[in-house]
Amino acid sequence: MLSAMILFPLAAALVLLLLPGDEAARAARARGIALVATLLLFGAGLLLWSRFDPSTAAFQFTERAEIFGGVFSWHLGIDGISLVLILLSVFLMPLCILASWKSITTRVPEYMAAFLAMESLMLGVFSALDIFLFYIFFEGGLIPMYLIIGIWGGSRRIYASYKFFLFTLLGSVLMLIAMLWMAQDAGTTDIPVLMAHDFPPQVQTWLWLAFFASFAVKMPMWPVHTWLPDAHVEAPTAGSMILAGVLLKMGGYGFIRFSLPMFPQASVELMWLVFALSVVALVYTSLVALAQQDMKKLIAYSSVAHMAFVTAGLFAFNTQGLEGAMVVMLSHGIVSAALFYCVGVVYDRMHTREIERYGGVATNMPRYAVFFMLFTMASVALPGTSGFVGEFLTLAGMFRTSTWVAALMATGVILGAAYMLWLYARVAFGDIRSDEVRAMPDVSPREVAVLAPMALVVLWMGVAPGAVMEPLRAPVASLVARLEAAEPPATPVARRIREALLSRGDAG
Repeated sequence: MLSAMILFPLAAALVLLLLPGDEAARAARARGIALVATLLLFGAGLLLWSRFDPSTAAFQFTERAEIFGGVFSWHLGIDGISLVLILLSVFLMPLCILASWKSITTRVPEYMAAFLAMESLMLGVFSALDIFLFYIFFEGGLIPMYLIIGIWGGSRRIYASYKFFLFTLLGSVLMLIAMLWMAQDAGTTDIPVLMAHDFPPQVQTWLWLAFFASFAVKMPMWPVHTWLPDAHVEAPTAGSMILAGVLLKMGGYGFIRFSLPMFPQASVELMWLVFALSVVALVYTSLVALAQQDMKKLIAYSSVAHMAFVTAGLFAFNTQGLEGAMVVMLSHGIVSAALFYCVGVVYDRMHTREIERYGGVATNMPRYAVFFMLFTMASVALPGTSGFVGEFLTLAGMFRTSTWVAALMATGVILGAAYMLWLYARVAFGDIRSDEVRAMPDVSPREVAVLAPMALVVLWMGVAPGAVMEPLRAPVASLVARLEAAEPPATPVARRIREALLSRGDAG
């Protein structure tokens, strides 16, 4: 079933590229085929969820076929962590197709094919159980996103696409070198085996840093986050939706699948580094967001701040922190995609993202204002929305690990409320500043069809999060047990201090 879900969108993308007819006819067919294909994949994702057993941490729906004489294998399988991210991917993709229905008018078949190819690669990332197969999917996802930004993006699309590609590719080269060493040391490329393998303590730190170089850029973490605002500003609306909704989550998935279980000792030892970068990212990017005049840039910087919650929660090394980080990822995936679409709705009418150009939008676009308000409240973690569940659990987990870090991270909730409410107040309320704003029509049925499903999921996760969290409990419990058994390797300085204290004790 997993192979079918990965290969089906690739086949659909190939069909789109070979469509006959003139440009208008090809565009109409491409939109229909892409929407039907993504809806079928969403149905397959729901079927996968219905057949999933949440009581075990073992990988399910496994498939295996040796490739190139056993150099690596087509090895697929999912646990609860993979499942929820696959569901997020297949849920957002048909909404991205609908979001592009009228805004993309040139080379439509190629655009839709790029989205279908990206969906295939995203599903591959979350299903791969071979490290080299994971790497192929992980890096392959750069190509369609690079094309989407570079061809259908804004005026500085070439700069933004190159920056996005080079930043993410550079970190992944170090990860590939680490993977080659791991395969040689463990004698296997199977992820489940490597998750239980004990790598030498003196090597774990270097392996951890190699993987960190890739995942930190993908999240993105401060200070390697600078590619994200440029990519979001220049990307088309649907490109920003899927970039913030799913692609950023690959970094968090990498931490929870590779860094924590495979290098537990190094993770414990370098926990302080992740906490320090997370605190700086949260405070700094929140303050930068407050100074933005471009709506997309403001939401892009808010994504960096929310991903800081994820990294801090993952490295809290307890159940609340890990489960909270996963819920933050899911919530942010939906809320940020919705916020970027809300920006796209008014951009299609005014062709500007400058906050100063808007004002009083709630007067003539009341339905839009209600949707925008809901997603703004979810972004600031209002109780009853998905954002509250994730951030509350994450802060609770961090508090158990470090009260100081939890206190500093809590400032992000206040700053997040400041810049998001400032954005909403300037856009929705006040006097209408121009005749262009007064003439803007309210959301169309197609736009409601994009916004309403995301709104329902945000409220559902906020009121009844158990259904989403149930698949996470078993793999998170297994990971926590693995981390609790790890002891940080003594550094040379720590070893010398300990030996000096022991010798002084013996002398006494």
